Amino acid sequence: MKTPTNLFKQGLLQGRAQVGLWLDLADGLSAELLAGIGYDWLVIDGEHGPNDLRSVLEQLRAIASAQASLAGLSTQPIVRLPIGETSLIKQYLDLGAQTLLIPMVNTPEQAKQMASAVRYPPVGVRGVGSLVARSSRWQAYPDYLDEANEQVCLLVTAETTEALENIEGIASTPGVDGVFIGPYDLSVSMGYPGQTEHPAVQAAIETAVKSILKAGKAPGILAMNEAQACKWIDLGVLFVGVGVDTIMLTSAARELLKLYKSGA
Repeated sequence: MKTPTNLFKQGLLQGRAQVGLWLDLADGLSAELLAGIGYDWLVIDGEHGPNDLRSVLEQLRAIASAQASLAGLSTQPIVRLPIGETSLIKQYLDLGAQTLLIPMVNTPEQAKQMASAVRYPPVGVRGVGSLVARSSRWQAYPDYLDEANEQVCLLVTAETTEALENIEGIASTPGVDGVFIGPYDLSVSMGYPGQTEHPAVQAAIETAVKSILKAGKAPGILAMNEAQACKWIDLGVLFVGVGVDTIMLTSAARELLKLYKSGA
């Protein structure tokens, strides 16, 4: 058996815009449900969601279950780590994650470290434990060690003014496949807390997106309304988050309550 092709990474290389959702409920059942809807990708959030290795594993299995049972759907999982740390990266890759999103990458040096951490030697420093890990399906993929580097996808997050000052260097780092712009953290860093649509924040994001594209890499962003999502896709952003499970559930529950309870 051949190591599975990373369809999310393949889409980035083809220049195809992909839309997805954030998973912060940290629950396998909701992950399986949403994996059956048809989004291109789902981010399992280990930074702000209450996730650990075992809950991420549960959700990876749930998404894989939806892929197997629903013909024609191939929603891809992305795992956002709590921090970019080499030993932690190794553990999540050994769980079988192929695409990782690393938060708070502010310098090209950090980006280089992350690119090394996700790949096996001689190009990287990833520790070899696939013989006993889900990543190789316990050796069911006999050439995993030779194929893994090609299928891994590294996304780094630029979400501070420091990161934007270094955006060209970060995006140009070999081994970085995409750069995600974190609009909320960026708005705070710029002095406009939560004002993601402030003209200064929007201008900074536009400049960053153009720099990422110039470097030949894939830009990404979280857009919480249709107008913003369309704007970024038109600008060339290739992976756009269009919703968060917790916000979607809360919003739908409130709207339903309004039908039956005045003043809700």
